[in-house]
Amino acid sequence: MGSVGGSHQPWLAWMRRALQLASLAEGRTSPNPLVGAVVLDADGRLVGEGFHARAGEPHAEPVALAQAGDAARGGTIIVTLEPCCHHGRTPPCTEAILAAGVRRVVVALTDPDPRVAGGGLQRLRDAGLEVISGVLAVEAAHQNRAFIHRVQTGRPWGVLKWAMSLDGRTALPNGASQWISGPPARAWVHGLRAQCDVVIVGGGTVRADDPLLTSRGRRTPEPLRVVLSRSLDLPAGAQIWDQQVASTLLAYPQQAESALSADLRAVVHTQAVAMQALDASEPELLLTALAQRGCNRVLWECGPGLAAAAIQQGCVQEIAAVIAPKLLGGELAHTPLGDLGFTSMDQVQLLRGDDVLRLGDDLLLKARLT
Repeated sequence: MGSVGGSHQPWLAWMRRALQLASLAEGRTSPNPLVGAVVLDADGRLVGEGFHARAGEPHAEPVALAQAGDAARGGTIIVTLEPCCHHGRTPPCTEAILAAGVRRVVVALTDPDPRVAGGGLQRLRDAGLEVISGVLAVEAAHQNRAFIHRVQTGRPWGVLKWAMSLDGRTALPNGASQWISGPPARAWVHGLRAQCDVVIVGGGTVRADDPLLTSRGRRTPEPLRVVLSRSLDLPAGAQIWDQQVASTLLAYPQQAESALSADLRAVVHTQAVAMQALDASEPELLLTALAQRGCNRVLWECGPGLAAAAIQQGCVQEIAAVIAPKLLGGELAHTPLGDLGFTSMDQVQLLRGDDVLRLGDDLLLKARLT
């Protein structure tokens, strides 16, 4: 990532502030990225700041510039992502920057969106502004990893979450699983859902657990709940069909539609549950469809078979495992993952640890798939 116009050092603290502002909208901007902006006057004093709150609302740059007003003239705008130069649901941010009369633009990351992809910075350079790029680029890329992944791959960023005992069980031999983790860990999961556009389960999870799958009000609207079912053998009385709580999408292979029971068909029709027919009930096909809906990040809260398939098909980039200090036992154990097809240790999936957190008595291990 190149730079024009001098050292990054004077801008680090301000870029950290811009990244903090961007994070305030986590989970609410899809299909757009998270963006924060800070405006300094000609003497380097803070005169404006803002962030992109949600798709369709003003971008971070015009929000910060509006707060700064005339004080922005001759000053500097620090922004976490390259200003857009195309007309979308809002006008180009490059034009707002030029109209404000700033003389310097400091950017963390070039926008991977092909409609921008360096064009915004070039527009500003061509207009005579000093442009500095690459400031805290690694941090900015991490913050917008879901958006970048969707733009580059055509699929949302996938997070696979499970809770298990210290001996690796997700349920007792009789299937009982509530609750393995404690209240702090369950509250953390509600916060994680609020940061995602979609929560995905399979039919087995609906049948076994009757989950609600909401953020418990931490996000409005709630994330979309998706049931990916091969057979459509699903209980008509499941609470996931209640659209008053959150929206639900039922995804299934086209050839299975005739198996939809009369009771479930009536519920789907009455509750106006959205349906998505796929060529097959495969995670990769589902994620392609969700990306087309503008989803940046999805959360897999599914059983072992679907979790294994999601990993094998490249639909999981990050794992969040809650480990409770409990021993469940049982030789026929319920475990987080089904068979991944490995026959030797040199084939196994490698992970890179991101973080370990304490959640009450439980531990949270976060890791990336390499």
